[in-house]
Amino acid sequence: QVQVVESGGGLVQPGGSLRLSCAASGTYSSLSDMGWYRQPPGKQRELVAAITRGGGTNYADSVKGRFTISRDNAKNTVYLQMASLKSGDTAVYYCKVNYMYYRELLTSWGQGTQVTVSS
Repeated sequence: QVQVVESGGGLVQPGGSLRLSCAASGTYSSLSDMGWYRQPPGKQRELVAAITRGGGTNYADSVKGRFTISRDNAKNTVYLQMASLKSGDTAVYYCKVNYMYYRELLTSWGQGTQVTVSS
């Protein structure tokens, strides 16, 4: 089983930047895709960005050009660099990790980290 721990959330002013980190640990054969999702107040959870083990990326239209996802496979960590933040980016951000356990593809989620964009 894989444990996922996010860090880096907080309060930031509009136009500011923030970097989220997500570290995976535990027992697994290999890590696969990793991604960030967010859940704004009163809304459903949505994809923000995802990255394959080889570095291929996918972004929600609302964050393209402002957010950058990256990963360090040696550290089993994925990052989300957020810039030009808007009030609409306020949400709980969750890290999702897909991993192989022998021949089975499994998923683990982190507990979430709050990002609040406000003046």
